[in-house]
Amino acid sequence: MAREAPGREGRVGRVALVACGALAQPAADIARARGWALDVHPLPPLLHNAPRRIAAEVERLVDELAARYDRIAVGYADCGTYGALDEVCERRGLRRLPGLHCYDLFAGADTMAATFEAEPGTYVLTDFLVASFDRTVWRELGLDRYPQLHEDYFGHYTRCVWLAQEPTPELRAGAQRAADRLGLPLQVVPTGTGRLATALADLVA
Repeated sequence: MAREAPGREGRVGRVALVACGALAQPAADIARARGWALDVHPLPPLLHNAPRRIAAEVERLVDELAARYDRIAVGYADCGTYGALDEVCERRGLRRLPGLHCYDLFAGADTMAATFEAEPGTYVLTDFLVASFDRTVWRELGLDRYPQLHEDYFGHYTRCVWLAQEPTPELRAGAQRAADRLGLPLQVVPTGTGRLATALADLVA
């Protein structure tokens, strides 16, 4: 993931993106492929397990970067902050990515709304969650130590949907393993990263 060099030198004319750790790598890949003057600064993806902390952590990193960049953007959707992140953005004169959560940035808000309306018990995976499932889901929820919690966490889910940005054989196998561990049927929805690229282009233009 892109990180800034110490000091202001070389940062003039570049944009800093304070990004969700789950979006940072695809955002950096898109910026590099398109030749954007964009440096991605990720926050820990596990903040999604404590979304009340996201707005404060974003503002902390903005303060850290403010002296080094002419422009800063926020690489988060609302992500469960219930408007707290928007309050920070409004107060600091920042813009964030659109949507309620990162799923919107891959599949589209209308598609996700229809997905949850059709089957409310849908558990969603992204490529990041597939690749990090053991750490960010299984161990973080304590299921490696307390398997009896499985029913409490996942008893009301009815299917697992993988929003596949890059459906490689390795990720496909990982998604199936994750669904099997959750005890849910897997549905694969190829999304690519086109919507995220469009949203980033608008954000950093």
